[in-house]
Amino acid sequence: MQYYYPEPIAKLIDGFTKLPGIGPKTAQRLAFHVVQMDEQSVLEIAKALVHVKKDLHYCSICQNITDVDPCHICQSKTRDRSVICVVQEPKDVIAMERTREYNGLYHVLNGAISPVEGIGPEELKIKELLVRLEDENVKELILATNPNIEGEATAIYISRLVKPFGIKVTRIAHGLPVGGDLEYADEVTLTKALEGRREL
Repeated sequence: MQYYYPEPIAKLIDGFTKLPGIGPKTAQRLAFHVVQMDEQSVLEIAKALVHVKKDLHYCSICQNITDVDPCHICQSKTRDRSVICVVQEPKDVIAMERTREYNGLYHVLNGAISPVEGIGPEELKIKELLVRLEDENVKELILATNPNIEGEATAIYISRLVKPFGIKVTRIAHGLPVGGDLEYADEVTLTKALEGRREL
């Protein structure tokens, strides 16, 4: 005999399963956790969800998600405006910022070229990048797309488009993670590690 959840719980479980990495069992656990939470905490989460959808938009310059336009990074007077780091997603900006090594500007493509998924260059924020390269005094473009087929294809496509601008185009090095063992690395990773080697 199948047990049916009360409608509010069923809807909440269904809502959680729409999130990436959340399967039916995790969704059920989360839903029952919400039931046990105090009303104020649940309202705060609900408000945060609505706030994210209502008050966030894309920066008119770098295409990153922001609550102010232009975003804080584009507004900053301390950033090196001669360098733009091109990333696929807004979360990649956070990853780059965590290194505390990069002090230039960003451009977020909001995806990567993927013919399999029907994503072509037109669906990405590439036109906006080219406009910036015409308007701004950029000396270097760092392509920091993911080291997979889609990321590589996107990087190659952009580098060809940018060539006529006479701007230095670099690609982040790929290779072995710190603490990784050579024996567990695949051939592509080892090849990239060799290609990205530098003098000590």
